[in-house]
Amino acid sequence: MKPSVILDTSFLISLTNSNRPNHDVAHQYYQHLLSQNIPIYLSAIVAAEFEIKQPITDLTLKNFQILPFNITHAREAAKIWNLLGRHDDSDNRSVVRDDVKIIAQALHEKIPFVLTEDKRTFWKYCDRLKNSHNLNISAIPLIEGFNLSVLRLDGQRDLFNQPKDF
Repeated sequence: MKPSVILDTSFLISLTNSNRPNHDVAHQYYQHLLSQNIPIYLSAIVAAEFEIKQPITDLTLKNFQILPFNITHAREAAKIWNLLGRHDDSDNRSVVRDDVKIIAQALHEKIPFVLTEDKRTFWKYCDRLKNSHNLNISAIPLIEGFNLSVLRLDGQRDLFNQPKDF
């Protein structure tokens, strides 16, 4: 079985903006996904967030499986929101709500990986849910560099290319 991924808005911003610090890492992941025919999902939530600053049509949309947000995703998002409980006061609640919706889509659609640049909120919420055994998807932060072993469904990691501790 091949893995599949859903992209967070921050990943797309890094992919399309060569001035971003993780642009090269995003580009490496994207090229790998395309070369291996790994399904890449683009959430309607992400499309809306991206469109705020850049037209979504700037992307080659044929490379993505577009994922609309529906009632089953909404119900899953409400469960996840409640599982997360209290949110940090420093978190932008509207961004957190969108992150939770994307996480809910990944969970409901059985998409095991999310590529993100956002380690401050998106990754943090995925990690907290995973550690509480309420989530079986992995957020892959670009800041940890390009590492193909993080896309393995069996959970095995390359001993010589371990993520950095933060």
